[in-house]
Amino acid sequence: MSSARPLVIGGGPAGAAAAIRLAMAGTPALLVERNRTIGDALCGGFLSWRTLDRLRALGVDPDAIGGHRVTRLALIDGTRETVRALPYPALGLSRYAMDTALIERAIALGTEVRHATVRMDGAEAFDESGVAIPASAVFLASGKHETRGASRPRDAAGPDPFVGIRLRLAATPALARALDERIEMHMFEGGYCGVVLQDGASANLCMAVRKSRLARAGGKPAGLFAELFATHPILRERLAEMPDDAAFDAIGHVPYGWRARETLPGLFRLGDQAGCIPSFAGEGIGIALASAEAAVDAWVKGGAEAAPEYQRRFGAHIAGPVRTAGLVTKLSVRPSGASVLARLAAIPGATGLAGRLTRVS
Repeated sequence: MSSARPLVIGGGPAGAAAAIRLAMAGTPALLVERNRTIGDALCGGFLSWRTLDRLRALGVDPDAIGGHRVTRLALIDGTRETVRALPYPALGLSRYAMDTALIERAIALGTEVRHATVRMDGAEAFDESGVAIPASAVFLASGKHETRGASRPRDAAGPDPFVGIRLRLAATPALARALDERIEMHMFEGGYCGVVLQDGASANLCMAVRKSRLARAGGKPAGLFAELFATHPILRERLAEMPDDAAFDAIGHVPYGWRARETLPGLFRLGDQAGCIPSFAGEGIGIALASAEAAVDAWVKGGAEAAPEYQRRFGAHIAGPVRTAGLVTKLSVRPSGASVLARLAAIPGATGLAGRLTRVS
């Protein structure tokens, strides 16, 4: 094993979790993050029960961070809603709160954090000036953003990719009552959006919509919401206080369903760089933390040469949850699929089964 430190690229949940686990294994890493301040990332505001257990294993107490307890799932198809209990309590938590807690934990354990842009050439990393960064192994955890030299295939997002849209809302008394202990999934042709309370006095709306569906609404989130309000009164009610000049965050060409099945020796892909599960499942952070655990364990046991086998095994491990989430997503965005999904959810035990099938063990 090389005497150089491990290098972690990306300071989100996957990267920070890898840094924590490396430090816990006695080898603190160098973590390189392009952003100098911790933002409130668009994706990952819902934490499943298994994800909460993984956070605790990293030494991060979710209850101490804040967040909103979630015990029920509401599937809403325009005017009709089906409400079912989750198998176990989950949490609505902002990425700012979670990412801050994780990176602080990594630093406390001896991780060095630098702010820079990195490019890859094979399994070797270089800084902005073109100087190689010595590393015993590289843990690539740049999320849905690509790292130059290590991009996913061009067709990873498919011919009609999803666009991710996020709106942060003030949790008015009416909205807080409506969302108390529950997450809502509003389904419509070409997309869906989840609404959940998070830490503080805020609510988070995160939407996944086909690029073609957004284009039909003029290519603007405000235009899409204006169309949806005419046929989705419950969603309209939830967004009654949305300002006319609401600021939307967006990310394009989200590669839902993609999994990394191979890699080079010394290059471990984590999080969305290892597999991108449709957000309907609410297991993106679960994959981030699980991949960090599996990758660090593989590196500790087998060094840089263990990367290809880790990637193959992890890709196979998450295949079931990713495929199940993909099937549910395909059904939810079809013209009549949302109604079918709502009827299926009304069957006793169906929601719990779907929840278990989309979790990463």
